[in-house]
Amino acid sequence: MLELTTTLTTLHIVYLIGVIVILAVMVLRRDTPVVCILFLFLLGLAATGTLAGGIQAVFNATLYAAKEFMEIIATIALITALSKCLSDLGSDYLMMKPLAGVMCNPSATWWILGLTMLFFSLFLWPSPSVALVGAIMLPLVIQKGLNPLAAAMAMNLFGHGIALSYDFIIQGAPAISASAAGIDTTKILTAGSPLFITMGTVTVLCAFFLNRRSMDHTPVSLQGASRQPAAPSQAPVKGRASLFIAVFTPLAFLGDIFLMFAFGLKGGDATSLVSGTATLLMVLGTALGFGSKTPEKVTDYLTHGFLFAIRIFAPVILIGAFFFLGGEGISTILGEQYQNGIMNDWAVWLAGKTPLNRYMAALLQMAIGALTGLDGSGFSGLPLTGALSRTFSLVTGGSVPVLAALGQITAIFVGGGTIVPWGIIPVAAICDVSPTELARRNLLPVSIGFACTFAVACLLL
Repeated sequence: MLELTTTLTTLHIVYLIGVIVILAVMVLRRDTPVVCILFLFLLGLAATGTLAGGIQAVFNATLYAAKEFMEIIATIALITALSKCLSDLGSDYLMMKPLAGVMCNPSATWWILGLTMLFFSLFLWPSPSVALVGAIMLPLVIQKGLNPLAAAMAMNLFGHGIALSYDFIIQGAPAISASAAGIDTTKILTAGSPLFITMGTVTVLCAFFLNRRSMDHTPVSLQGASRQPAAPSQAPVKGRASLFIAVFTPLAFLGDIFLMFAFGLKGGDATSLVSGTATLLMVLGTALGFGSKTPEKVTDYLTHGFLFAIRIFAPVILIGAFFFLGGEGISTILGEQYQNGIMNDWAVWLAGKTPLNRYMAALLQMAIGALTGLDGSGFSGLPLTGALSRTFSLVTGGSVPVLAALGQITAIFVGGGTIVPWGIIPVAAICDVSPTELARRNLLPVSIGFACTFAVACLLL
């Protein structure tokens, strides 16, 4: 049984104050990197007891976050480069034209985009699916009147919310939870299915009805004036080259899907396959469309892509640097003497201080899952919530798989993620919207989903 005791130190207190201050600043709609830098220094000072240690912690945490985000930065940059190439060729217009008749209005477009994202995410996981769906479908949905923020909500809730939390195809998340809980993965998928279905259905329905009237309005949350998701070109400008790339691009990505299944690629491996394909398609399209100008055009596209990605991620790296201390990153940032993430320690402390019955155990599982999700991972808290589900079951007699599923849902919806801005960067970057604004829009429907899921869990326990 998991030991529900831990010792809280000054480091834990400073970190909790930092979380509260950062969340308060976000609520006030102000930028948070300066607050993150200040608390990184204070945490380093508390951990090492020296001024130099505090200063070094700021850089070490920033460097760690930059390394963690580099895969996403490169993916966004290369997909953006391909998107610019397709737009210049007019191939995006040709690819999207067959879907134009189906996407008759912003509401229908929202559901089509979300369900497409759900389908690909169940088989590929959301990260590569964001790149695939965003590169192919986003220009058309913008042209059809769906604003970028609504598009980001659809992709995020269906992908990083429903698909990643249930994950009944790849079974990565339930396998981690089940292993920590000491049960079979299928038990979480079967006993927890009413919870997963309730959470997904309630959340997307609330998101749709709460935002339906604003879906076809120009959003106020675009990151800046330098780039918005462009509508597809009105006509192909490079003749046969445009047509060939328009046909070959989706075929190439379908080939990626086949390779993923054939070789069991998922997660980072799947993302690298998609990103590499996007790069090669960009080079091929440039060569066919621009001939002798290819070297310069490729450089322009890559520069455009990486400038966009870095501009999006510059503040996020500092925010992530702070919250990575809540999880496994702490040992790299502050030293090997720190093995447990600060938020994990807080979660264990909270569990040990609260009187338990079945319903309180369910509420605690959700709270602990949400706390561990604040590091922006979602998966980092699953071993803890899985182990706690076994402990809580022994104490209260509640269902282990139901409790494990509850922790899994909140950890992934918060951190995997749809709530914390540093957990939803890929979707926000592809759609060129503010991750903070996207998180705000998601907060109410996800919270309603949590409440309904908790009610269903109380019936199942």
